[in-house]
Parts: sequence; structure tokens; C-alpha cells
Amino acid sequence: MDLVIRDARVIDGTGAPSYRADVGIENGRITHLAREGEPRPSGTRTLDAEGRALAPGFIDMHAHSDLAILRDPDHSAKAAQGVTLEVLGQDGLSYAPTDDTTLAAIREAITGWNGDGSDIDFDWRTVGGYLDRIDRQGVAINAAYLIPQGSVRMLATGWDDRPATADEVATMKRLVAEGMEQGAVGMSSGLTYTPGMYASDAELTELCRVVARYDGYYCPHHRSYGAGALEAYAEMVALTREAGCALHLAHATMNFGVNKGKAPELLALLDAAVADGADITLDTYPYTPGCTTLAAMLPSWANEGGPEATLARLRDPATTARIRHVMEVEGADGCHGVPIEWDRIEISGVSDPELTDHVGRTVAESAAARGEEPWTTAHRLLIEDRLGSTILQHVGHEENVRAIMRHPVHTGGSDGILQGAKPHPRAYGTFPQYLGRYVRELGILSLEECVAHLTGRAAARLRLPDRGTVKEGNVADLVVFDPNTVAATSTFEQPRSLPTGIPHVLVAGRPVIEDGRRTDVLAGRAVRRQG
Repeated sequence: MDLVIRDARVIDGTGAPSYRADVGIENGRITHLAREGEPRPSGTRTLDAEGRALAPGFIDMHAHSDLAILRDPDHSAKAAQGVTLEVLGQDGLSYAPTDDTTLAAIREAITGWNGDGSDIDFDWRTVGGYLDRIDRQGVAINAAYLIPQGSVRMLATGWDDRPATADEVATMKRLVAEGMEQGAVGMSSGLTYTPGMYASDAELTELCRVVARYDGYYCPHHRSYGAGALEAYAEMVALTREAGCALHLAHATMNFGVNKGKAPELLALLDAAVADGADITLDTYPYTPGCTTLAAMLPSWANEGGPEATLARLRDPATTARIRHVMEVEGADGCHGVPIEWDRIEISGVSDPELTDHVGRTVAESAAARGEEPWTTAHRLLIEDRLGSTILQHVGHEENVRAIMRHPVHTGGSDGILQGAKPHPRAYGTFPQYLGRYVRELGILSLEECVAHLTGRAAARLRLPDRGTVKEGNVADLVVFDPNTVAATSTFEQPRSLPTGIPHVLVAGRPVIEDGRRTDVLAGRAVRRQG
């Protein structure tokens, strides 16, 4: 065989008890599992696991590396965590499908997520073209893709807040079908982001019917994670059940003061739907703060028409006064219906280097240093950074995080934004944080349960029968880690610090992390919908 991993504690991704075995790999697949007492395989190379855990590579069900994976194929932020597959195209906005006009608008709209793309050759316009680009370039880990509903709507209707016509809905359905045929695993939405949030439930249901025909899933960032969160979750459950489509709830949190301690109500809603036959999964990250852009906090009507229209409104005094009132008094839909708390909004990154003195401070702190009101600081930052600033929103609750991660339909997703001077530490720490803090230190999940959440369950949602478990015939995407030392070292002060306790990561049987160091191997590929 090409490689034999000896004396591993195999945690196979099913939730079953671990066992000792040698694992043989040939041509990128697991070809032999020899338990203790069985004949030991031999190979050209051997790797002594020394009793450490061997698991399927972790699957990041919610990633924002759409350009990062092309900009920096090394991708140590994820590879060093043991991630061997991430799902891109999240929150309804990404770079395929597009045309020349919409691509320019999308690049500007999500600069805070991925940079402005000035260093990227956008030589694709379709989903298939983007996946082909990943394969041509070569990357460290694998990537799957969700069709972004906001981008699709932009192609059909522009950036207008209005109902789509029958012809426009037909165009959107065609674009979704084409994307699924080209290899997408499902469709995402960002229903607090424009223009996707302008879609009605009826429109979304029609698109979900198309996704269902291809056995894909719908992954919504739904309409509220604050005031009205439970109603927003229920809306997505009802919508997908009407469409006959599988549902995967993105970063399924219960945030803001109005939802403290309410995770059991969400889980009861999901339990009832699952018991009645609904196909539902969700992902979360093991941290309390959220992360998005400062512009996302604006009311949706302020973002209608795209970035240039938003900036024009922010330069108009009367409109600005109205925006401020909605955000600070009424609670903008962009801020999930909750009045914004400037002392909980931390600037994590800016596009303009001249504005870096804001980074690492809350808006309230930055304003106090300038002797001005928080809105004045935020307003100036929105304009001067051309809506490109990213933020951490400190509004989560630990008891909700723990309750949701225990649920049987839970999977792991970093929601990791790699842009900015101080990105959220989840981008570099989600998976070791689960294994170190929530398994070893707190005992919230057993090791076998946690690995199943991060691997086999995610692969099942993606309809990838040959990934996510340690099984003969499966792709040899594997991680070797030490359960006694694995830990995230990324913090809010030092967010780009790589984890410890993960010495080996293999993609298709080839080492992308070896003895704790990144190799030059680019074994990742685009993972397309099967069937």
C-alpha cells in the first residue's frame, strides 16, 4: 500500500466506540482496516499514530473562503484544524453564477467577507466554471459549493426591493437548475442581506422545489436571529416542507438579550418537525460572538439598489437621520429587529489601511477616543471604508451554544471570515475548540459524538457516501490528533494563531499537514454533487 497508519485509535465518524487499528491507504482511498490481533498490512510508507486518535477529516459546513482558497491555496487556516472539506457559497452572496455587471456589484458588496478581489482573475461566470477553477489551480483541501440565492436574484431582478415577476422567477429557477447540474450541493440564502432578503416565501419555495429535484438542500441565513428568531426558524421549516426540500440551518444561534435561554424552544420546534418526517440539520460555531459587516446592520431599505445607492443615502443628511433612528431606536431588520448596542459592536477589519486605528475597538470605544457619539463614528466609517468594514457582534449566550451543539442534527461550521486585521478566532479555531474545550474540558459531548457531528453527519447532509467515515473504500481524507492536547490557540487578541495537537492531516491520502507543519501538497479538489 502507499501508506499504512499504525496503532491508531480509530474514531470512525459514526458515533460508535473507538477501536485500535492499522489503516492502509492506496490510490487515495482507505483499503484496509486491521484491528488489534488481525494481520498487519505493509506499505511503502508508514506513519506511527502512537495511539492518537485517527478520524475522518473535519467538514466545515459554513465557510467564507470563496476567494481565500484561490488567493492562498496553502489554506493553513483550515488545513491546520484538520478540515479537509469546506462548503462555500454561503449566505446567499458569492461569485457564481454572475455576469460582468453583477460580479462587480457582488465584489463590492462582500468586500468585508473576501476582499475586493483585485488580486483574483475572475475567469469564470458559472458554478461549473468556479469549481473548474478550483480544480485547475489546486488547493490544500476540498471545497463544495452552494448556489447563492441573492446572486441569482440579482441576475434576474437587479437590486430592487420588489416582487419578482413570473418570468424572473422562471429565470431564477433555470439558474438554480443549471448550478445544481454543474455540481452545486444545494442553495444558500442571506435573508438579512440584500438583495436576497427581498424574496418572498413563495419565491423561495419555488427555488427550493428545484433544489429538491436534485436531492440538494437549502441552507438559509434566515430572517432574524434576534427579535422574531423562533418565528424565522419556523418560517424556514414550513417553507422547505412545502417545497419537499431538505433544510440545513446556517449558524443556528439564538442571540441578543431577547433570546437568552431560549435554545430549548428552538430545539423543540426542530424535534417536532423531524418527528413528523422533516429532513433537517444545522451547523454552529463554538463561540458566542457573531461576525458580519458593519453595513449589514443597516435597515434593508438603506441597502436597496446596491453599494453605490447605499453610500448615496449615507451622504444625505435627512436619510442618514432616518437610518440612525431605525438602528438605534426601532431596531433595523439588518440588526435582527433589535436596537443596536454600539458597545457590543467591535470593528474587526477595515478595507482602507488608513482606518486601522478603529480595529480591535468597539464603536463606542472608538467614538469615545474621538470625543463623538457612536453613530458619528459608525457613519463616518461606513462611508470612508466604502461599506468594507467587518465587525464582531458580542450578543451570544453560552447556554444556548451548549444546548444546540448537543442536538442530534448538529454539525460544525466555522462561519470563518479570513479578512481583516482581527478576524473572529473561529476562522482558525472552530474544530480544535470543539475537541479541546467542549469535549475534553467541559464534557459537553463525548469524543466519539463530537467527531460524528464534525464528519459523518456533515457528509450525510452533503450526500457524500464515500466521505465522512473511516471505512474501507472511502476517500482517505483523515486527521490524526491527540485528544489530550488538541486545542485552539486563536483568541480575539491573536486570532490567526494555529491550533495545537493536530500533527497529521491527509487529503486523498496525501499529507497536507505533516508533523504539525504545512507541506507543499495541494491535494484538494472541487467536490461536486453526486447523482
